[in-house]
Amino acid sequence: MIIQYSPSFLKTLKKANVRIRKHFLQKIITFSNNPIHPQLRNHSLCGAYLNKRSIDITGDWRAIYEEKFEGQVIIAYFIALGTHSQLYK
Repeated sequence: MIIQYSPSFLKTLKKANVRIRKHFLQKIITFSNNPIHPQLRNHSLCGAYLNKRSIDITGDWRAIYEEKFEGQVIIAYFIALGTHSQLYK
């Protein structure tokens, strides 16, 4: 699996506080080793984020991504990062 980030995702990550960035780094390492690790609580979304998936970064912070397929390669394209209330208004 290849991991990519949208420009807006990177901008939000850069603005996040150090604690959130540290947690994100830990979670993305876990994700790259095992995308369905129970610690990530990886799940599909509906509504505005139909066909997207979410992983937990902290108790309140989430990272939303979509899976893209290029041949037999899966790309996890991260598109949004924020608190639960910011993302799911």
